[in-house]
Amino acid sequence: MAQLAGQPVVILPEGTQRYVGRDAQRLNILAARIIAETVRTTLGPKGMDKMLVDSLGDIVITNDGATILDEMDIQHPAAKMMVEVAKTQDKEAGDGTTTAVVIAGELLRKAEELLDQNIHPSIIVKGYTMAAEKAQEIIDSIAKDVEVDDEATLLKAAITSITGKSAEEEREYLAKVAVDAVKQVAEKIDGKWHVDIDNIKFEKKEGGSVKDTQLIKGVVIDKERVHPGMPKRVEGAKIALINEALEVKETETDAEIRITSPEQLQAFLEQEERMLKEMVDKIVATGANVVFVQKGIDDLAQHYLAKAGILAVRRVKKSDMEKLAKATGAKIVTNIRDLTSEDLGEAELVEERKIAGENMIFVEGCKNPKAVTILIRGGTEHVIDEVERALEDAVKVVKDIVEDGKIIAGGGATEIELAIKLDEFAKEVGGKEQLAIEAFAEALKVIPRTLAENAGLDPIETLVKVTAAHKETGPTVGVDVFEGGHADMMERGVIEPVRVKKQAIKSASEAAIMILRIDDVIAASKLEKDKGGDMGGGEDFE
Repeated sequence: MAQLAGQPVVILPEGTQRYVGRDAQRLNILAARIIAETVRTTLGPKGMDKMLVDSLGDIVITNDGATILDEMDIQHPAAKMMVEVAKTQDKEAGDGTTTAVVIAGELLRKAEELLDQNIHPSIIVKGYTMAAEKAQEIIDSIAKDVEVDDEATLLKAAITSITGKSAEEEREYLAKVAVDAVKQVAEKIDGKWHVDIDNIKFEKKEGGSVKDTQLIKGVVIDKERVHPGMPKRVEGAKIALINEALEVKETETDAEIRITSPEQLQAFLEQEERMLKEMVDKIVATGANVVFVQKGIDDLAQHYLAKAGILAVRRVKKSDMEKLAKATGAKIVTNIRDLTSEDLGEAELVEERKIAGENMIFVEGCKNPKAVTILIRGGTEHVIDEVERALEDAVKVVKDIVEDGKIIAGGGATEIELAIKLDEFAKEVGGKEQLAIEAFAEALKVIPRTLAENAGLDPIETLVKVTAAHKETGPTVGVDVFEGGHADMMERGVIEPVRVKKQAIKSASEAAIMILRIDDVIAASKLEKDKGGDMGGGEDFE
């Protein structure tokens, strides 16, 4: 609302809320910091879990930052930007989601202190941008190279990723599963290693314990054979993958067949039968003894396949068909007439097994499978879900190291090193930007401080001692959450991929900068429920 010669000029509709200048910044920073505080207690090996209950009463228990923020029903636009930080981190690096969100929240807290000293947001933004770029350079300078066949280092990274999650009792075992899975599907293209995570399938079944989780060098499909007369177990399997229904097709155009006598009807039915028999005969002729079909299989075709001693599975998901092709070397055929013996894949064993009361098809013993399955077991659904999240993080961490070949120390060591180096950099820069770079450096200390806090240690005392030891000994000294005090993280095997740390700082600084640049929030009133209905009140940011 503005005034013109005493007359009010209405610009925005009734019910619109608007926050301007310092108010807008304060509210946005507060909303983003609340999100960071929510996940802060989950950071590190001694972090706590959150229980999330959705509107249907379903429960999720986790300390995975991305999962927590994804499950929360968040309304405030600035808070939603923090959720995006976690999602980006999860997509790009696969781990470090909590780290990214906590750093973003702390950057905003430090920025608020500078705003209170009347430093303009543009100067803070410039300082933060310079600091973020410098941080990337520092990380590269302290990173250590790792070879793909250095399994001990890959295992340490996977264990570091799993530590602190519910599955950590079996962390060595699960880490081995994750490393083996990644190494199996890794491919060298143009001299560089690539890992497609989609080739690692996670299949969950309640029952047994976490220790019963296993890596199958092949594919597990949550289906059963279509006919009880088919063999349950096929050794030396020759596998056909068919992306077509084993049924009599309807004609493409609308057609009408007039049948005027029983003989014609009989001939019609016999013809259908013959067509199905021909399809099955074609499969038998290629030497296939296992068939996976993406669509349906007619009852009669099932009978013929069973008589031929072929194990058949129908309505297999497209993604599973692709994994089967990668694992067995089979080609997916769209037209049965084109099927030849060269299109078949091979596996030592295809077997239907009962797992937790349900039948599943195991395709095992493939020569050099580029698709594998991790069958996750556990006592309850919540345990299995948390084990799956832990394994996904571990797999992505190992993938990062295999692809980039670089690691850095965890346990807050890298953040302390960055804080020390950025402080020196700030003095070189000078001017008001120096204050913003120093604030950025100070904000990074939130990670070691939080690690100490979550482990029940005195955060300030621990940080002072660790920083002193760090300056004295080197860039790999971090917080020892198990025994208190400090330790060399590389020696302890607490290591992380460079990609995780770089992405966390990148995402956190970009989100903080974007929120700082906002000086006006205009929230429209809620949409009309129906034509002519009354306008709802303004959007409440709580």
